Amino acid sequence: MSKTRIDFVMTFLVRPMLALTLAVSLWQTPAIAQDSESDSAEVEAASAVPDSTFVNPVIIDGNMLFSVRGTTALPAHERSLNIQNLILEVAESSEQTSVKMNTIQGEMGYEIFANGQPIILTTEADAEYEQVDIAVLASIQSEAIKEAILAYRAERTEEARVQSAFEVLSWTAGFAILVFVLLRLRKSIPRRVERYVDAKFSDVQEATKDVVKSHAVAALARYFVQFVILIILFGFFYYYLSLVLLSFAETKPFAQLLITYVTTPVFIILKGFVAFIPNMITIGIVVAMTRGLIKGSYIFFQNIDAGTISIKNFESHWIWPTYNIVRVALVLIAVIICFPFIPGAESEAVKGLTLLVGVMVSLGSNSVVSNVLAGLFVIYRRSMNIGDRIRVGEHVGDVVQIKLMETYIKSIKNELISIPNGQILNSEVVNYSSKIDGRGLLLHTTVGIGYEEPRAKIEAMLIEAAKRTPNLKNSPTPFVLCAALADYAINYQINAFTIRGSLMPKIMSDLHSNIIDVFNENDVQIMTPSYIADPDIPKIPAQEWDGELAATKKK
Repeated sequence: MSKTRIDFVMTFLVRPMLALTLAVSLWQTPAIAQDSESDSAEVEAASAVPDSTFVNPVIIDGNMLFSVRGTTALPAHERSLNIQNLILEVAESSEQTSVKMNTIQGEMGYEIFANGQPIILTTEADAEYEQVDIAVLASIQSEAIKEAILAYRAERTEEARVQSAFEVLSWTAGFAILVFVLLRLRKSIPRRVERYVDAKFSDVQEATKDVVKSHAVAALARYFVQFVILIILFGFFYYYLSLVLLSFAETKPFAQLLITYVTTPVFIILKGFVAFIPNMITIGIVVAMTRGLIKGSYIFFQNIDAGTISIKNFESHWIWPTYNIVRVALVLIAVIICFPFIPGAESEAVKGLTLLVGVMVSLGSNSVVSNVLAGLFVIYRRSMNIGDRIRVGEHVGDVVQIKLMETYIKSIKNELISIPNGQILNSEVVNYSSKIDGRGLLLHTTVGIGYEEPRAKIEAMLIEAAKRTPNLKNSPTPFVLCAALADYAINYQINAFTIRGSLMPKIMSDLHSNIIDVFNENDVQIMTPSYIADPDIPKIPAQEWDGELAATKKK
């Protein structure tokens, strides 16, 4: 590739960014001055004028020669366009390989001639903008005009066109080879990747019981590889087309569009990535330190769980919830530290998005936050432990798991019940497994017996029924309370202690069965809910059950 083409590429990779920076700075200058108190009216008038009115570049064949100043009477873009037309007129007027340049000083500045044709009048305003002496600036502009004219003629000679044709053939041959290789790889590489991923994820599929499908993961990997190859193919085609268009002087404007609107943003992204490397190193250090602290805290709590480290009054079921809280706190601190180092973190768009997300979270997560805070209280207030038999509202069961958001209990019917921690915090929790004074849980039940039966006899029978019941303690001794003197009966309440709170339904069932048996043995009738008069025959079994049902006897 010739030096002119190299200059063209460098011009549209580097100079557009410089021009963009200059334009932004020129745009910001009146905006800053507008906030000042002096000459506000003049500043507003100046800021209303487009940037191209005062400064505009002179471009020949895509190469920027220099910039010129303008006024509202003769805007810079009109002045630069006139200069470009004059340079092209001189360049197309002859095919000679030399140009005679003259510079004449006048009252308004230095006038530059090419082959006797006036091209530009360099003024003091131009020198002030470039911050050089006007004579030096005129000499630099004269040399730039000369090189532009010679380059314009050189690129349109027969030799240049033949060289461009050979370059196009070379680029085409290279691109054809690359396309052939990529198309071959597009068929072979995805298949190999698919087989490799399928083999690697077969164990994962077996371990997860078909939750993770190895074929699905392999298909995604294959699609990803095919997509990457297509992106690479598109990139090669884009640069091939740019180089082909760049080879001929007449198609350089199209190459200019391709390079300006595609390559320049890519280079801006790459430049931003390179500038991000120091911040990336800082983020990496913070992440490494955070991982080390999390690992250290895990080892610390693991030693507490194993009993190597002892902390007074620190419950065993607090260990891993506390570790999770410490881990989340460390991660949040790391995110707060790393956030300013993320690209775009200080931009107004990110700030607005962060504010929007914060508002959405604050409005939509009231119940979530309340349940999380309630979960912390449930974990640390010692009201229940894993395995305890509890009652929350209408639900009775054993505590299986306590999480930040909810608590799982297994009911006596083997049902898994999820109760939000907020409900637990706002409800009465009855713990049947908690040890208070060492005597155990006091179970009780009530029976109604007529006034005609001796009280001592009834109490003796109830105590006997309690003694026959498994898992009820004989010490402390079961006792009977007269709970109420009802209209038709005396309500006797039998009370007995047990240390098997988890077996409470079975114990109560056995106790009720023993009460019925003892009362039947002693010919004492348990009152029905509605009592009118004593029957002629007592309502007790006439004989002991022989253990067979009527349906069984018929067989």
